Amino acid sequence: MCRRNTKEGAVTVCFYSTRGPFGCFSNFSAHPVEIDGVTWPTTEHYFQAQKFSGTAHAGEIRRARSPMVAARMGRSRQRPLRKDWESVKDEIMRRAVLAKIRQHQEVRELLLGTGEEVLVEDTTTDQYWGCGSDGKGRNRLGQILMEVRDLLRGEALKA
Repeated sequence: MCRRNTKEGAVTVCFYSTRGPFGCFSNFSAHPVEIDGVTWPTTEHYFQAQKFSGTAHAGEIRRARSPMVAARMGRSRQRPLRKDWESVKDEIMRRAVLAKIRQHQEVRELLLGTGEEVLVEDTTTDQYWGCGSDGKGRNRLGQILMEVRDLLRGEALKA
């Protein structure tokens, strides 16, 4: 976890591990989510299983003993991914993150408490979901968290 000022003066909150003050933003955090009437141990379990939606392997991933095991099972290419995976993966991640934030008040309060800070998944191994080894990754998980933060603020204004 890091918290640093950028050149523009904005504060960046980095997260990766489940430990630390922003660890709950990790998909590995121990925050079960219920989606479509099914309870998932973590958002990582849900996300990885959706790569194989409608198959027995998805159920095996849901029952994995840890998010690390679920991730390993989901990343294995011994089974084919669903054909539309690349076009649906961002929406699936958004759905998982939104479920966690809505269902866990302490996570929601922490997210809203980040104000306008930039949220970055600080991983050197993922150029898509995180900042990547060069810091220039797409940071889609951080972006989705910020989108959810904006959505919740908008809902609060309407209430």
